[in-house]
Amino acid sequence: MQNVARAVARQARGFASTARKGSDALMVHRNSSYNNPEIPFKLSAENQKVAETIIAKYPPQYKKAAVIPLLEVAQKQNKGWTSISVMNHVAEVLEMPPMRVYEVASFYTMFNREPVGDHFVQICTTTPCMLGGCGSDKIVDAITSHLGVGLGETTPDKKFTLLEVECLGACSNAPMVQINDEFYEDLTPESIVKVLDDLAAGKKAKTGPQSKRKGSEPDGPLTALNNIPKDPKAQFAAEWR
Repeated sequence: MQNVARAVARQARGFASTARKGSDALMVHRNSSYNNPEIPFKLSAENQKVAETIIAKYPPQYKKAAVIPLLEVAQKQNKGWTSISVMNHVAEVLEMPPMRVYEVASFYTMFNREPVGDHFVQICTTTPCMLGGCGSDKIVDAITSHLGVGLGETTPDKKFTLLEVECLGACSNAPMVQINDEFYEDLTPESIVKVLDDLAAGKKAKTGPQSKRKGSEPDGPLTALNNIPKDPKAQFAAEWR
């Protein structure tokens, strides 16, 4: 029994090593040719006005609270990712220590710390999407095989980046993906390939449900709430109406 215990102990992966790897990937910045403080970044004149409008919503002593919306504005301007120069500029605009901005950007997963493609494809694989319709597994297979890259990778032409994510809040229209700011729902392998082809060709792909449904309405006639409701006063005696 002791020999078995020793063998299991040797094979077991320590929690500490896993945590260090995660921290190294998500929290640590190392200068590179495409991501270093020497690369200039500044909000455009248009986005500077947007930033001023956002900051004006907060009391002057609390303008640092605008860090999340300003990071979002800056990330969109920077082709969908948050570089060290983006974070430094937001810190300068809000007059706050850069480290405080780094803490926010490294905590929230919506801030991409690495460059992404023109079309950032976030594929939901949480339970409703895994079970709904044809299932998210088939959508993942269709996307990866069609684009020739795996999850977490970018196509060689820099047009698409794929990422597996948790729930995006469109469970009634599962399976679905989010591409940049748009939702594509009620997907089948065929419909998601058409969406990708349209985007690759520079066309505007149909957003929302790719089925015949409107929004999250049922695909067919109503089975409930299809009668005129009774007058709520009818339940009271005449003298109380």
